This record gives sequence, C-alpha cells and structure tokens, in this order.
Amino acid sequence: MSRLWLTGYRNYELGVFGNEDPKLKVIHYALKNYLKESIETGVTWLITGGQLGIEQWAIEAGAELKSEYPEFKIAMMLPFKDFGSNWNETNQAKLAQVKLQADFVDSVSASPYESPQQLRNYQTFMLSHTERAALVYDIEKEGKPEYDYQVIKKYMAQQQYELALLDFDWLQEMATEYQENLNNGFQGD
Repeated sequence: MSRLWLTGYRNYELGVFGNEDPKLKVIHYALKNYLKESIETGVTWLITGGQLGIEQWAIEAGAELKSEYPEFKIAMMLPFKDFGSNWNETNQAKLAQVKLQADFVDSVSASPYESPQQLRNYQTFMLSHTERAALVYDIEKEGKPEYDYQVIKKYMAQQQYELALLDFDWLQEMATEYQENLNNGFQGD
C-alpha cells in the first residue's frame, strides 16, 4: 500500500474563479494524469485536504479514475472540525459535494479552529500517514503551499519520503498536451 498526500495552490492563487474557467480544464487534466501514473506505480490511497483549489480538484480527478481503478481510495482529511464553515454558501456547497466523492472523511482535530498549532498537527498527520507527497507548487511563485513545502523538506531530512514538485513548467507541458489532444479530436477528460 502506498499513500500519496497531494496538495497545492488554492483556486485564487491560480486565478481560477469558477467551474467554467478554461484553466480548470487543464488543471483537471493534469491532476487526473498525475494520479493515473501514481496509481499505476503503486499508489492505493490519495490523502488530501478540503481546501478550495488543488485539493478539491484532486479529489474530483481521483473520483473519475475509480471506475478504471476500483481499488483506488480517496481520503479527505480536514485540519479541524467545522472546516469551511466560515466560507460563503457556494464554497460550502462545493466542499459538501466533494466530500461525497471521498471514501473516507474526517478531521485531524476534533475541535473547531483554535490556533495555528492545529495546522501544524495536520501537516504532521499528513506526513506520518503517507509515503510521498505531490505539491502543485512553483518555488518561484509564493503561496500557501510554501508552508507544506518547508515542512516536507524538513521531514525528508529525517525520514525517507518522496516529494514531487508539480510546477508551472509541468502545468505548461500538461496544457500543451491537453491542447494537442483537443486538436487531434481526443477529449482529455
């Protein structure tokens, strides 16, 4: 069994503000391809959070692969109880919808948000329950994934752990591949 922690930018950090944004089609295509490759090299669980952006999109992409890979499972681990309760109605509805696509949903902390320590505990939990991580993150573009990147690098200095950085060059390659598939009449989704 191999478990993958996949995380990355929030939707607003990538400039994606709706389900019809053309960038989302490319990101979805890229995540689905990455997950497919990961499954074919032994990943049996995707473990991610519920943040808007890469985490929710990864769950959606993973859920689409379940018919082809029925043994593949998805866990949504939230950092604390009532995660997302302060979001607007649209984003809360999106979170509820994505939760339904996961095989397992739980919170690392049984309490509502109290302090940043809960977020650090969440990172520790994710590292200790996975063998590798994939970060949709470019070290040249700051953002929320920087915190996870630093924690993972520190953890890797002490433990055997794999990290794949899925940066903007990778996303551009996926965009080019996606466009070539469209031009050749293949629907990438």
